[in-house]
This record gives sequence, structure tokens and C-alpha cells, in this order.
Amino acid sequence: MSLDQSADQHYRDRVARVVAHIVAHPLAAHRLEDLAAIAHFSPFHFHRVYSSIAGETVAATVRRVRLALATRLLEQGGQSITQVALEVGYDSPQAFTRAFSQFTGQSPRAFQRDIHRLILDPGAGHADGRTEHTLAVQIVERPAQRLHALRHQGPPSTIPHTQRRLYLECGQRAVHRLGASCGDPQDVEGGSFRYYAAVVLPDAPSAADNGLERLDIPAGMYARHTLTGPYTRINAALAAIHTRWLPASGYEPDDRPTLEHYLNSPRNAAQADLRTDLLIPIRPTTSL
Repeated sequence: MSLDQSADQHYRDRVARVVAHIVAHPLAAHRLEDLAAIAHFSPFHFHRVYSSIAGETVAATVRRVRLALATRLLEQGGQSITQVALEVGYDSPQAFTRAFSQFTGQSPRAFQRDIHRLILDPGAGHADGRTEHTLAVQIVERPAQRLHALRHQGPPSTIPHTQRRLYLECGQRAVHRLGASCGDPQDVEGGSFRYYAAVVLPDAPSAADNGLERLDIPAGMYARHTLTGPYTRINAALAAIHTRWLPASGYEPDDRPTLEHYLNSPRNAAQADLRTDLLIPIRPTTSL
């Protein structure tokens, strides 16, 4: 690693400590002076350093983390919109609704309704009591694929930071943008969850591509569902496929990474128009 790369990583590590603190204490006041002290930066310069590395202001990160927590609370149900708003630090449901709509592209009530339909409703009922699945899932074969990736450090709510860093490294050359993950997203501290922001490049990365590592994805079979809407729906959609579609499908999960293939980008599409292929690795169910 060159001297410049080492210094850059040192700055990133210091900012990462701040992000970890925000995630661990989402409802704290997060004064600039306190966060600067955690990173050992001067308060005068801290906001500039943080924005240049994280790609957003401290206030935007705090808002992102709180709204990510709100999506989990809305997925769980059991609380009103007002209760969720207060729990994530908003003084009124109106202010919460405005912020949440900007974050996800839809109101909290619409988000909760759609997620509960996706996860909890088994399908349209029939007069004889049968149900049918409403998830559109296709079985596809994918060839082996070589990705170049940055491993994400931290909770899923800050994955956009890693995606932005990858874009700055090689986004203009990327043929495809993907996410590759293993393990349980709720088990960040336990270490079972790993996420990589990845791209397909037309040629090998150069020495200037700081921190990129190679991921070789084996060929195999996948259950593919094309999700339309904000990325905040991805975890709920994956849960729905695992709980509603997979058990009766004749397939079981295989030991390869789950892939997210981003078919467009927030840079050129509205949140409601984002399209993502969710690809769960599968194999035929084995007889016991």
C-alpha cells in the first residue's frame, strides 16, 4: 500500500468510528464537537473531512440511520406511525412522513402496507381456502462471474457509503453494479454478515483502484425476483422469498452469495422507479 493509500485508509478508519457511534446511538444529539473528538479531528475541519469521505453530511447520516431504524419498526408492525416517529426522534408524524417519503419514495403508511402485503399476506384467497403466491420468481442459471468489490464495514444502513466509494473508484467504467452478501443482516456484531459493493469491469482494475478485491462467483441456479421500488425494500423482499416461496418450491438455499443486481441507479431514476434483480442461490432439495 502506498503512503497516499495508507493515509486515505487512516482517514476512513477515523470516520468509520464516527459512523459506528451514530449507529450505536441513533437518537443521541450528536454534537459536531463530540463527533470530531471521536475521530480525533479539529471541529473546525471535521465536517469537511466527514463529507468528503462519507459522501454526505453528518446530519444526513444521522437522518439515514434513524429512518433505516424506522423501516425496521414499520416492517415489524405493532406501532402506529406516530409511535414510530417519536421512537426515531421526530417531534411530529408530519415531519417524520416528509423525511421518510424523501428517503424511501413513499409515505410510512404506504411502505408499511406494501411490506406487510409482501411478507405477511400469502396471496389472494380462493373460495375453497387455497391461496396462491403473488411473488414473481423465476428460476435462472447464471454463468460464473468475476466481480471487483469493496467489502462493507458496518451496519446495512450505511451501505450507501461503501457504494459511493466504489462509484468514485471505478463507477464510470462499471459494466454492471451489484451487491453480494452472505449471512444474516441482523448479525453485524456477530460477524456472520458480509456485504460487498461490487462491479463488473471491462478490464482488470489498475493499481489506483484502492482497496478493490476480486470476488469469483461460481456458476449456478438462482431464484430471481425483480423488485421495483426503493432499496429499503430489499431485505423484506428477500425475507418474503425465503419464507413464502422457497419452502414449497422444491429448492433449498445453496452456499453461494446472494446477489443484488442494480438495473438502474438513484442518480438517474426516482426511488419508486428503481429496479433490482434479487438473486438467491438455490439447488434442488435433497432427500433426507
